[in-house]
Amino acid sequence: MFLSLFDIFKIGIGPSSSHTMGPMIAAARFVENMKALPRREEISHVQARLYGSLAFTGKGHGSDRAVILGLLGYHPETLDVSEAEERMAQLGDEKTIAIDGLPAFAFDPANDLVFDYGDPLPGHSNGMKFQAFSTDGEPLLEEIYYSIGGGFVLSAEEMEQDAPLASDENEAAFPYPFESAAEMLAMAKASDLSISEMKRKNEESIRSPEDVHNGIARLWDAMSSCTNRGLGTEGLLPGGLNVPRRAPKMLQQMREEEASNSRQPYTSIDRLYLYAMAVNEENAAGGRVVTAPTNGAAGVVPAVIRYYVDHCVGADPARVEDFMLTAAAIGGLIKHNASISGAEVGCQGEVGSASAMAAAGLCEVLGGTPGQVENAAEIALEHHLGMTCDPVGGLVQVPCIERNGLGAVKAVTAVSIALRGNGSHFMPLDNCIKAMRQTGEAMSSTLKETSLGGLAVNVPEC
Repeated sequence: MFLSLFDIFKIGIGPSSSHTMGPMIAAARFVENMKALPRREEISHVQARLYGSLAFTGKGHGSDRAVILGLLGYHPETLDVSEAEERMAQLGDEKTIAIDGLPAFAFDPANDLVFDYGDPLPGHSNGMKFQAFSTDGEPLLEEIYYSIGGGFVLSAEEMEQDAPLASDENEAAFPYPFESAAEMLAMAKASDLSISEMKRKNEESIRSPEDVHNGIARLWDAMSSCTNRGLGTEGLLPGGLNVPRRAPKMLQQMREEEASNSRQPYTSIDRLYLYAMAVNEENAAGGRVVTAPTNGAAGVVPAVIRYYVDHCVGADPARVEDFMLTAAAIGGLIKHNASISGAEVGCQGEVGSASAMAAAGLCEVLGGTPGQVENAAEIALEHHLGMTCDPVGGLVQVPCIERNGLGAVKAVTAVSIALRGNGSHFMPLDNCIKAMRQTGEAMSSTLKETSLGGLAVNVPEC
C-alpha cells in the first residue's frame, strides 16, 4: 500500500476538503469528460444534484459554490478567487457557462443545482450526480461521484471496482509498501531505517529527491502562510453564526502576559492550540489551507510543526520534512484501513487522524524510535475514538475550531507519554484503527456530518 505524502497533504480552499474541495474536483472532472464526448457540440444544458451529507450540510460548507466553480473549470489548488467571483457573478446574470472546448451551455444555479434530502446514493454519504443534456432534452452524459474525504474523489465506477487512490497503484514499485503498522515496524527493524526514511524512499521511487524536497517546502510554506493569516485577521466568520475570530486577540493576550511575567504554568501550551485555531479560523472563512488530512482537521499538523520549530529544545527546521513524511505514513495507514471522512466515521476520522499524524511526526523529530512513533500515534488516535462530527449549522466552526486546538494538545501529550516508554505498549495502532472504523460504522448517521444530532441540534435559542 502506498499513498503519497502529496495525496495526504493537498493545497486547497476551505471550509471542507470533502464538501468544498471534493465537489469542485468532481465538477471539474465532469467538465473534462464532457469535452471528451463525441457529441459534445450538442450539449446545451447541465444539472447537478447533491445527496446525503452534501445535501444536509452543503450550504454551510459552500458545496453549491464549489460545484459551480468546478463547472467553470477551476481547481482548488490553483483557484484565482478574484477572477472566480467575477465569473460567478456573471453566471448569476446570464445563467450560461462558456468554457474552452465546449459549446456554451445553460446552468441556472437556482434550479439546476439541487440539494436532495432523500436517500443517499449507495456508494458513500457524500454523493453527487451530474447530467448533460442536448437541446431536445436527451441525456448525453450522466456521472456519479463520491467525495470520500481529504479531497479524494472517486466515480461510481471507480468505487465499484475498488480503484486505487491516486498513487496507491503499483505496490511492487515501492521499496516499503507497508499496509499496516505492524508491517511498517517490521520493515523498519529489518532495514534499520526510520519511518520517515522509509517513506522518503517510497516517495523518491516515483519522483526525484528535488521534487520531494520542493513539494514539501511548498506545502509547509502554505501551512505557515495560513497560520500567519489566521493570527493576523480579525472579524466575524461567515455563515450566520456570528462567531468571531479569536486567534489575534488571544495572541495579544499571550504576549502581554509574557511581557509582564504573569503567565500561569499551564499556559506553556497556549501557542500550540493558538496555532491550530488560527488555521481553522482561516479554513472556516474559506481561505487557502492544506488538507492534513482534511480541511476540518487542517490545523493540528501545522500547529504541532510550528510548536516544534519555534518552541521545542533542539528543534531543527530542516527536519520539518521528516515530520511530514512520518505524519503522511500514519495518515496513509488510517486512510487505507479505516477512513479520514467525518461523513463516514465522525470526527474521530478527521481530528483523530490528524492528531495521530501530528503525534507520529513530532515523536520522530524528537528522536523517537519507530516503536515510540507508532505508540504516540496510537495514544493520540485512541483518545479521539467515538468523537462525533456534529457541526452547528453545517459550518466548520463550532466545535471544529476549538477541536483542532485540543487535537494538537493531545498529540503533544501523546508524544510525551510515548517518549517516556520504550515503544512497547498494550494496544497496537492497527487495532486502534480497526476500532475507529468499527465505531464509525456503529455511529448514527445523525452524528456523521449531517448536522442532525449532537451539538448541531443543541444550540442556544436567541
